[in-house]
Amino acid sequence: MKIIEKEFNAITGVETITERDETPQEEASRLECAAELATAQAEAAAKAHERAALLERLGITEDEARLLLGGN
Repeated sequence: MKIIEKEFNAITGVETITERDETPQEEASRLECAAELATAQAEAAAKAHERAALLERLGITEDEARLLLGGN
């Protein structure tokens, strides 16, 4: 992946744009963050599905559940 770095010198008013390849550490960090995001999204989707299934079993809507639990 290419990294584009933009540097602006406020004293001289010169803007420098540099394009470079990412380092192995940057790549590992990016991939780790992407994996963590995918895991968090999958967990959130599973939790939402479980919540919807529970509400359906109880025969109430999400708004009614909020009222019962004292939520907004």
